[in-house]
Amino acid sequence: MTEPEMTADDVQEFLTLMDGLGIRTWLDGGWAVDACLGSQTRPHTDLDIVVQEHDAPAAAAVLRARGYRPVPRDDTTAWNFVLGDEAGHLIDFHVIVLDADGHGVYGPPGNGERYPAQALAGTGRIGGREVACISPEWLVRFHTGYAVDAEDWADVSALCERFGIAIPEDYQRFQRPGRE
Repeated sequence: MTEPEMTADDVQEFLTLMDGLGIRTWLDGGWAVDACLGSQTRPHTDLDIVVQEHDAPAAAAVLRARGYRPVPRDDTTAWNFVLGDEAGHLIDFHVIVLDADGHGVYGPPGNGERYPAQALAGTGRIGGREVACISPEWLVRFHTGYAVDAEDWADVSALCERFGIAIPEDYQRFQRPGRE
């Protein structure tokens, strides 16, 4: 049995839906990596998006009207939640509030988590369509500080190679001797 997948067509359909509502979204996670690289590098089980707090209710409502429902998770909050449909499509919401400097405050302001303005300045391509996404440098930074795996390494190493970014220390164990 194959695992449900968010395809490039699913991503484009979602973005078209959001565009029709005037909702600005940035791709994050695996699809942002692929957008920066300009092609799909692996199957994706979900679509991570960044959306502004004032747009999140409308985005969620239009998905609910299409059969999406909340997917329970231990880390569900008002600023991080997942909606899924019966076909297994998953949209992982990362909700921000843009401050006066263009930084995306993620969660309660006191927690200090944010998407710096430079992170929100990325662009890429999904199947010929230009998309807003997290910038390559910040995708690499956001892929550190936790127990990284081979899938993370594949994403990070491809971004580092393509964009001339230094390999983070978290990934040194994946490098072969003699490679930088």
